[in-house]
Amino acid sequence: MTSPYDINEIFPQDTAGAVRLPRRQAGNSPQGLAVTLLADYTLRSRAWLPSAAIVALLAEAGVSQAGARTAISRLARRGVLESHRQGRRSSYRLTPAAAAFLVIGGGAIVSPGGTRPWDEQWTLIAFSLPQEEGAIRRALRGQLRWMGYAPLYDGLWISPHELSEKTKARLAELTLGTLTVFRARHVELDASIRRNPLDAWDTADIARQYESFLRRWKATVPRAAAGQIAGAEAVRARTEVMDTYRRLPILDPQLPARLLPPGWLREPARELFIAVYDGLAETAEDHVRAVADRYAEGPITGVGAHTVADLATGFP
Repeated sequence: MTSPYDINEIFPQDTAGAVRLPRRQAGNSPQGLAVTLLADYTLRSRAWLPSAAIVALLAEAGVSQAGARTAISRLARRGVLESHRQGRRSSYRLTPAAAAFLVIGGGAIVSPGGTRPWDEQWTLIAFSLPQEEGAIRRALRGQLRWMGYAPLYDGLWISPHELSEKTKARLAELTLGTLTVFRARHVELDASIRRNPLDAWDTADIARQYESFLRRWKATVPRAAAGQIAGAEAVRARTEVMDTYRRLPILDPQLPARLLPPGWLREPARELFIAVYDGLAETAEDHVRAVADRYAEGPITGVGAHTVADLATGFP
């Protein structure tokens, strides 16, 4: 089972070399927070934000000024942000490539999972790569993780979902033809020698991640409804709930409901995430705009908080 902090990338890389989003670290990294912050309020418009405003907003999330400036600089070198300078003031915005990745990844993260009917067939991907192809092996495993596959054995990864045409093309690109794909039904054997396909996932650990998320955020909804969360706290909570929740759909392979233990917490966690993220949207947007205006020569245009529904539909 992969820890939520072992996920290499926030979102999948559909075009190699175009943009490198920050690697997942233990806790909320400054670069990850910066990406979430800009995505939450400028993804639709790719609005320019003064660098001083980004630093101030990150400071409200507990990031030092030096740490915030370093994060911004590194994101620019990675191709996630682009810069613009006018006089002594510099501003940053998401690059087109980063924004496209974030829209695709955001839609995948917030879409309901496990709702499709299942035909009891498993997709099996078998591969064998020489030891010197370590980079290709890591890339392949990372992509398989993202797509909801798990290793039943070292070179045999499985999923209950069918293989899409996009997935087929991506796997062919990654492995240069060094893999085989099957679609088959599991045959039960003697319990003492069998390994059930479901054993590829540590569902107990995934359940604990959901429980932790629910404990952390359940008190936020009534506080937000009562108007007790305002300004910087609203932005901080909204950024953190997104930065935390987006790991869960990556960990959860969206297995069919019939394969999961009773009382699976995927939907309660999603409902709580929506209640917090959407419930704080207006308050947080007002604060981000106020901070941005404070460091700009004139009013900032294009700052706007999107909802989960916006992400799910790709901003129609």
